[in-house]
Amino acid sequence: MTAATQRASAQVPDALGRFGEFGRRFVPETLMHALEELTDEYNRAKADPSFQAEFHRLLKEFVGRPSPLYYAERLTKLCGGARIFFKREDLNHTGAHKINNTMGQVLLTQRMGKKRVIAETGAGQHGVASAVACAHFGLPCVVYMGEEDVRRQNLNVFIMKTMGAEVRPVTSGSRTLRDAINEAMRDWMASVEDTHYILGSVVGPHPFPVMVRDFQSVIGSEARQQCLDQIGRLPDEIVACVGGGSNSAGMFYPFIEDESVAITGVEAGGRGPKPGDHASTLSFGKKGVLHGCYSYVLQDEDGQTSDVHSISAGLDYPGVGPEHSYWHDTGRVKYVNVQDKEALEAMQKVARSEGVLPALETSHAMSYAIRRAAEMDKDDVIVVCLSGRGDKDVAEVARLLGQGF
Repeated sequence: MTAATQRASAQVPDALGRFGEFGRRFVPETLMHALEELTDEYNRAKADPSFQAEFHRLLKEFVGRPSPLYYAERLTKLCGGARIFFKREDLNHTGAHKINNTMGQVLLTQRMGKKRVIAETGAGQHGVASAVACAHFGLPCVVYMGEEDVRRQNLNVFIMKTMGAEVRPVTSGSRTLRDAINEAMRDWMASVEDTHYILGSVVGPHPFPVMVRDFQSVIGSEARQQCLDQIGRLPDEIVACVGGGSNSAGMFYPFIEDESVAITGVEAGGRGPKPGDHASTLSFGKKGVLHGCYSYVLQDEDGQTSDVHSISAGLDYPGVGPEHSYWHDTGRVKYVNVQDKEALEAMQKVARSEGVLPALETSHAMSYAIRRAAEMDKDDVIVVCLSGRGDKDVAEVARLLGQGF
């Protein structure tokens, strides 16, 4: 095991939620009891065979897992290099990876005896997944969503409301994901006795980063075994997009100790490297505290959280999960960024070559994978986490491309 792999091993975080120097809890005293309660309940649930059996039953019978590992043959021929495979999270119920986490957290909500659920959402997929999970279990659900994201993701707003959730637009700040999390945390502080906050990514105070990663690690666990079964070996490289980082953490974690597998996370390069024009936290961020944990954060000269931009509402976030920061600093995972126009081009290329419409978030990972595959040998294998389908993005993409319906 190399030094980088050893430092980035699967044996983190520690009991205090520290991924090396990253993670931990930086929250008001009001939330400390709720976080301790959640940590204790999650630790009990992990060791409880009945909880695990029920979680995996739901993943199979309700979510539709395992999701396929799909060989993108025509895209591979178009690139002329490595074989490209998609891990098809877009085929899950609700169309993305987010439901893996919401089903697990709703089960925990019931175990803790909480009667109400709140959630935040950017691209709307976590909001939809939370609304669906709550509808399935008969729990009331409130989803906080930035006003700008409500505009960009109107289809998902309709779906959430149809499932019985209340969608509360957030009009403060940049009116995007960061502000939705702020409002959800304010709600939680005022309602902590009877409410569970289903945080949607591997961000926030302990235990959320490790808990969400664990629920999402079904992605990488399946992909790893599917590679062995279908290809006869592990892939040469795995790729996933990174905003807060839940699909990528779930994809990467089961491969972290496989030294032969290169791992690449793709952030939102937006319009370019100028502050405010991108959401590339690990390319341009500094260490700091955001939403209750210590990680890399995009900050201005005064140390205030920067405004960010991406055509992708799910990557439009000025921070990143603490485990990604840890993997970045150990060198185990490489992080790159892809700009808006490159993501749009990749979305169209995948659609036209494979008949698969990836989400704008996923299209960032696709753009890198297409470019990278062309540099690799034809015997090599690259696996991309297709984290969600692009139905939610069609109106925004049509607007950006100057088209209509």
